[in-house]
Parts: sequence; structure tokens; C-alpha cells
Amino acid sequence: MKYRKLGRTGLEVSVLSFGASSLGSVFRETDDSEGIRTVHAAIDAGINLIDVSPYYGLTKAETVLGQAIRQIPRDKFYLSTKAGRYGEQDFDFTFKRIIASADESLKRLNTDYVDFLFLHDIEFVPAQIILEEGIPALQHLKEQGKIRFSGICGLPLQLFEKLLPQTKVDAIISYCHYSLNDHTLTDLLPLLHQEGIGLINASPLSMGLLSRRGAPSWHPASAEIKEACRQAAEYCAKEGIDIAKLAVQFSTSHEQIPTTLVSTANPDNIVRNAEWTEEPLDQRLAAEVLRILEPIQGRTWISGRPEYNEGIRP
Repeated sequence: MKYRKLGRTGLEVSVLSFGASSLGSVFRETDDSEGIRTVHAAIDAGINLIDVSPYYGLTKAETVLGQAIRQIPRDKFYLSTKAGRYGEQDFDFTFKRIIASADESLKRLNTDYVDFLFLHDIEFVPAQIILEEGIPALQHLKEQGKIRFSGICGLPLQLFEKLLPQTKVDAIISYCHYSLNDHTLTDLLPLLHQEGIGLINASPLSMGLLSRRGAPSWHPASAEIKEACRQAAEYCAKEGIDIAKLAVQFSTSHEQIPTTLVSTANPDNIVRNAEWTEEPLDQRLAAEVLRILEPIQGRTWISGRPEYNEGIRP
């Protein structure tokens, strides 16, 4: 497993990190004991960053993860969770709620601190509440020693372009913007480098677009994006390669993107993903897949408030 520095945090994180959302049965009904084995397999494979949220499975993911990490020395991994989003339309980024949320997460996770606390999907609320309530709450939690580093996350890249110059955080989570079908996260790299902000990239499979099964029915991407990704997956299959392998290798190969989150509740899958990062990227295959995806390159979907989605072409 390769490791890279995460901004100014001083941490060396594995290029592949573990997203624990699957432990909350958000994609399929999962067995808790299998989920626990998956966490242990991830650590054994060299993965040292685990990310979760109370939103995933309505606290189930945190609860299962808490059971898993009780059996692992705390210095073996960095732990990240989130606050502010608790349901499909349930958002609360007030100072009081973020403080309470952190305490609730610590109990579920069976720990007295987390390495990161991110404000979760902040594009759904006005920036003022984030700047005046959410960020100060993170600072207060740092002073209390309950979190080591603070962060924000969301889908639209404009979210970070607008807010990062106005506040200080240690890291961000961006998802679906550095993958085979969308490289636009690279536009944000100069700002992050200038400010020393750590970057966690998530969803190299673009929430299932880049998979043999294809996008799930609920996926917000347009029909044109889904069709192009289907064609790319089909081409890979004809070449005898799972597009998921190519996608993971592509997303973890960029030297300026410290780590990429993948989620699974299957121990064999996480081991396989980790092994993929050790193999060289098939440049010929990648070039052809990128050619297939070129017509929809950088196309995304709307998420949250209009001010964060200006000029988006779905």
C-alpha cells in the first residue's frame, strides 16, 4: 500500500481509504459480522483511514464500525466521521447540534476522539449557517480534544471555491469529481495546495456509474452520462477487465490526490481493491475508456442550493 501526505495535517494516509457507508446497509442489506470482518481486512491490507457518518444507515454504519474498531489498536488507523446531515432532508449545522452530534458519534464509535470531523453535504444550507455556526463548533471541538482536524464535504466543486477562501478547515471530502468520467477535481488542486488543505477523494466508481452492473435506478446522472459509462464498462468487459479495477487504479494514481475512499461490506472486495492499487494502470485500456467517455467528461448533476450549481450542465 502506498501512502501520501494529507495537506498540512502531517498525516500519511493510504492511497486507498475505507468508506464505511456500506456497513449501514445503504446499498444492500448487509450482515454486521461480515461488515466487521471487512473493516479488519481493510486494516490488514494497509488501509489506515476510515470514514463514516451518522447519516449512513441512520447511525447503523457508525454503530457497526464502533464494534469493529474496538478490536483494533487505535494507533492503527485514522478515524473520520461527519455531522450536520442525519436524513434525506434532515440537516442541522447549528453550533449546539454539531457539538451534540460529535458526542453521540464518539459513543457509537467507542472512542474518545476522532481524527476528522466533516460538516456533511453543506451545499443544502445557506453558507452563513456553516460559517457562523458549523465551523465555530468544529473549532470548539478541536479545543476540547474531541477532534483533531476539521473539514467540510459536498458534491459541487463551487462549494469549495466559494467557502474555502472565507474560512479555515484542515481537509475536504469531494466525491465523483476525480474518476474516469470526471476529472474536474484537478481544477481545485491549486487552491488546496496554496492553503495546505488535505483532500480526500471519494467514489472512484461515481456511485456505481463505472461498474459492470451499471448505475442504480436512483442515480441522479443524466441518461447520456449513464449510457456513456455503460459503453465504457462494456468495452472493458470485452477486454476481460472489470471497469471497477480500472476506475480504482485511475483515481488512486494521481500523485496530488492523497487518498480515495471506496465502500464495501465484503472483506474479499476490499482486499481486491487494495491489491488493484499495487498493480500498474493499463495505459492503453485507460486511454480507450477515456476516449469513450470524452463526450460526457466533467458532466455532473445538481446538488443543493442554486448558488453552488451555477453553470452546471447535467
